[in-house]
Amino acid sequence: MRVTPLRNFFLIPENYADSKSVLVHRFGELTRKIWHARNFKGQVSPHEFLQAVMKASKKRFRIGAQSDPVEFMSWLLNTLHTDLKSSRTKTSSIIHQCFQGELEVVKEINAKDGAETSRMPFLMLGLDLPPPPLFKDVMEKNIIPQVPLFNILKKFDGESVTEVVRPRVARMRYRVTRLPQYLILHMRRFTKNNFFVEKNPILVNFPVKNLELKDYIPLPSKEGKEERVRSKYDLIANIVHDGKPGEGAYRVFVQRKSEELW
Repeated sequence: MRVTPLRNFFLIPENYADSKSVLVHRFGELTRKIWHARNFKGQVSPHEFLQAVMKASKKRFRIGAQSDPVEFMSWLLNTLHTDLKSSRTKTSSIIHQCFQGELEVVKEINAKDGAETSRMPFLMLGLDLPPPPLFKDVMEKNIIPQVPLFNILKKFDGESVTEVVRPRVARMRYRVTRLPQYLILHMRRFTKNNFFVEKNPILVNFPVKNLELKDYIPLPSKEGKEERVRSKYDLIANIVHDGKPGEGAYRVFVQRKSEELW
């Protein structure tokens, strides 16, 4: 709701009047409730929207049951895009206009076969955290280190190698070839195996304003021009997890731009 083009699109029902998706219309209704000029209450009920989510996701996301916000965000953006695109036989949608970027992926399985290069669209960028420390300090407490966001963004500098094991063992290199208007980053904090879920407690430091990506990862120029693309971002929302893996709760921080408060 803090993404201005997305909000403006859903404030006008005519923009998606042709859509047969209940989810699209319920999301539009919720947007209009929140931004209604005569709404003097401090909150609105999302119940109808949540019912549409439960039905459209075939109860994958249910009212009263906590879910992974990354899984929910990915599902919601892709579902809204598909439903909006099919409504007017378009190849794009307001979702992709706001959030879609592109990666160049270089995949090297072995030296004999050489490397494969492909382009991959994305709606979110997943960042890998360094492994947590195995040692404790003098007070016998686990040391929780901090890492700058710029360190883990190096994954997308086109040179850093990421080892993957599925579906085959390979060496991967990633480079951002197109930045979205609004960039969604998520830290891969949880790892699962056959027995339990682990949570990486490492803290990530990041600027609230003026995150300048071109200072840390190479970015493409506009086609036919030497001018660089816009690469500076301000934070408008953040989700954090408190507690143990599989338990705990998620908290959302949203910026009130008019008052510069969170």
